[in-house]
Amino acid sequence: MSLSIVEGPYLRDILDQPRALRETHRRLEVPAGLEAVRRRLAEDGYRRVVLTAMGGSFHGLWPLHLRLLEQGRPSLMVETSELLHYQRGLLGKQTLIVVCSQSGRSVEAVRALDERDGATVVVVTNTAESPLSRGADATILTHAGEEATVSCKTWVAAQLALHWLGAALGGEDLEATRAALGTAEGAAAAYLEGWRGHVEGFASELAETRCVFVVGRGPSLAAAGTGGLILKESTHRPAEGMSSAAFRHGPIEILGGSVFVLVYAGPARTRSLNERLVADVRAAGARAGLVSPDAEPPGLRLAGLTEPTRPALELLPVEMMTLALAAQDGREAGRFEVAGKITTSE
Repeated sequence: MSLSIVEGPYLRDILDQPRALRETHRRLEVPAGLEAVRRRLAEDGYRRVVLTAMGGSFHGLWPLHLRLLEQGRPSLMVETSELLHYQRGLLGKQTLIVVCSQSGRSVEAVRALDERDGATVVVVTNTAESPLSRGADATILTHAGEEATVSCKTWVAAQLALHWLGAALGGEDLEATRAALGTAEGAAAAYLEGWRGHVEGFASELAETRCVFVVGRGPSLAAAGTGGLILKESTHRPAEGMSSAAFRHGPIEILGGSVFVLVYAGPARTRSLNERLVADVRAAGARAGLVSPDAEPPGLRLAGLTEPTRPALELLPVEMMTLALAAQDGREAGRFEVAGKITTSE
């Protein structure tokens, strides 16, 4: 089909993701203050670890949350606004807070830093000279570079940094971790080399689509939640990200010819459940695609995906979908018309 893709700043940021991943990976380090945090955590010096953010950054915390739980740490995920207004009892000197914010300037994140009530704060951000960076007890920087609109390269770079943080807090072999994360750049570059074909393939599959769901389980919930968000932001169309299980509890009733469900195959332990969901969606008359390393359509195939790189790479097909849907509507994907890059008002 003939498709006119507006090649604006958002697309340029998408295509810049391999470089962003390379720079973030190259400059991973254990920042000042983090070793003291790790020792205190290992000695059960914190009653809880609270992971907090807003928007896509919040969804991106899910793999770290699962990892901390596997390490036996008392991890909680709380949106920063809810932490400030309704869950302030989680703050205090016996709490370790991990804040993720691309800008380091989002209104809720800055308030959380100011009102931490003695809590230790570790920050993951793309902005070195930001209020969060300056006020944190330890800061892990991503090096994605300046980003124009909807989060893409800053988000995937943050996934590398968050995996690194999980390894550092768990006292894991950091050189092995660095090596495991080093494949992300090449895998992203290989996928994005065919970006135009991916977009055209999705445009054909998404013709006459009214609503899109992005679903998965386990660590894939990071890309599912963020995918639903950036589809709305980038295309101004209805979209939702959720767990595959939650989709069966109600939303499955919306299925029909105008609905497309993007399903992440995910880790082996639940892949069969996600494959069954794809079959059931299609049987109900809707359309579905399964993202996996061995998918047949190139736009769904993430060759070279590994568990450490999964959260970063799984967002790539959704980015292709945003370009396809925006092109169908004759609009530029990722252009803000109401909001802005940094949320400064509650």
